[in-house]
Amino acid sequence: MNREVDPQAEPSDLVADSALRPDRLADFGGQPRVRDQLGLVLDAARRRDSVADHVLLSGPPGLGKTTLAMIIATEMAAPIRISSGPAIQHAGDLAAILSGLVEGEVFFLDEIHRMSRPAEEMLYLAMEDFRVDVVVGKGPGATAIPLEIPRFTLVGATTRAGLLPGPLRDRFGFTAQLDYYEAADLERIVVRSAALLGQQLDPDAATEIAGRSRGTPRIVNRLLRRVRDYAEIHGDGRLTKQAAMAALELYEVDELGLDRLDRAVLESLCRRFGGGPVGLSTLAISIGEESETVEEVAEPFLVRQGFLMRTPRGRLATALAWQHLGLTPPADLAGPGTLFG
Repeated sequence: MNREVDPQAEPSDLVADSALRPDRLADFGGQPRVRDQLGLVLDAARRRDSVADHVLLSGPPGLGKTTLAMIIATEMAAPIRISSGPAIQHAGDLAAILSGLVEGEVFFLDEIHRMSRPAEEMLYLAMEDFRVDVVVGKGPGATAIPLEIPRFTLVGATTRAGLLPGPLRDRFGFTAQLDYYEAADLERIVVRSAALLGQQLDPDAATEIAGRSRGTPRIVNRLLRRVRDYAEIHGDGRLTKQAAMAALELYEVDELGLDRLDRAVLESLCRRFGGGPVGLSTLAISIGEESETVEEVAEPFLVRQGFLMRTPRGRLATALAWQHLGLTPPADLAGPGTLFG
């Protein structure tokens, strides 16, 4: 079983994440467009008493791709088999999984873009014709034996849809792009999660937690658990705005959702390199992190919030980044969110 993993999540957090997942589409907060479209696909399949079309879910980590896969299985009253692209490196690995499916089963394949090419080519035939060709023998005497497999629903998840080859994307009957959540949707999610955890959450505390969650349900649930811990140890257990602010300050999550890594990137870029441009590897070394961590964990949020720009010459800090750090932007920065005057 493979899941999207938040680099900052503790093992106990991953267990709690599962407990807080909605199991029905009606309870899935946010993503109204995707929810309505997917609901139509599933309703039509149930009415025809057939297997649902294959579904591709794409978007950044933490937005609910795994949750939606499990909801699809629940809504279709079907079992679910879970694997990941990196775990399927040979066509035989995929053939073993597919041959073990039962009629109508949901096969959730996380990080589908990282599957090997031979397995990917086998998946084409399985998705369209519900058949796999098993090769017996080697060399000139090798024989391909067609093996019929039960009709199933493939749910593929990817954080990098652009890496999927066109022939694979075209075989999905429904493709959904998950977007970052609005603050109001995150507030509803954190209120629901607090109720499931048996916590009393003040409305202004819900607003505070949601506002620092980077538009991501997984993060809002993680921050809720940290606020709960703080309130239980340093307060009366009630989740108030004051407890939320104190807890998130302790865990170095500021009012815009920037954490220690985000601020380290901006501090290094502005203080050590004069705002850039600076190369990714140099920037990563300056803060003691791997280049992949900076590029995949910190940069997407910083770029989306207008603090950082990626250019062919390197990374550049915007005037907004300088101002957020309490620094005076260089004269050639025209204003918040801009690069050059």
